Amino acid sequence: MKIKSMMVPDPITITVKHSVPEAIELMKVSGIRHLPVVDDNQALIGLLTLADLKQALVPSMLGDFSLPDMMIKNPITVSPEDDVEIAAQIIYKHKIGGLPVVSGQRLVGIITESDLLRAFIDMMGILSSSTRIDLTTSDASGGLNNAIQIIHDQGGDIINVGMTAQRTSKRTYYFRLSSCDSQKISKALERGGFIVQAVME
Repeated sequence: MKIKSMMVPDPITITVKHSVPEAIELMKVSGIRHLPVVDDNQALIGLLTLADLKQALVPSMLGDFSLPDMMIKNPITVSPEDDVEIAAQIIYKHKIGGLPVVSGQRLVGIITESDLLRAFIDMMGILSSSTRIDLTTSDASGGLNNAIQIIHDQGGDIINVGMTAQRTSKRTYYFRLSSCDSQKISKALERGGFIVQAVME
């Protein structure tokens, strides 16, 4: 999935001509925590966060801080053509809440941890009417395919499959299915040699 399909396009921006109180007010009114700073050609020159601005509010009123003093210069950016995984890795690695999206030097969007969480929820089908079955099997070749076949044979419609990342002798799979007869499917899986760890409707 490309970042351009998830980013907030044409985000709210500010220029260095504005004051810290003006930037804080714009963020509060707009309900945002990240505010890109651009020049007159929409080229990205910095990034402001609400947390940093709040710390600078009183000093800025005394004339000690201006917007350029508080902005993150040369912030980490991503391209609209990058994969969403790249944005997720950067946000996680650097413990930041959002990334400007640029094409060349021009700001074209912003992607935040909230956007990534929404995408994860959508992909996992968490908010849809569904069933989750967690099962454990040996890490032998064919285990996953066998589980999928059993679920299909029992009328289950798989929305997605997750699994533990660790390489161990046993692996846990997380199947999210459309609403179904979960007990019938779990019993069939157990007969097939799988250990059903949990069933959640």
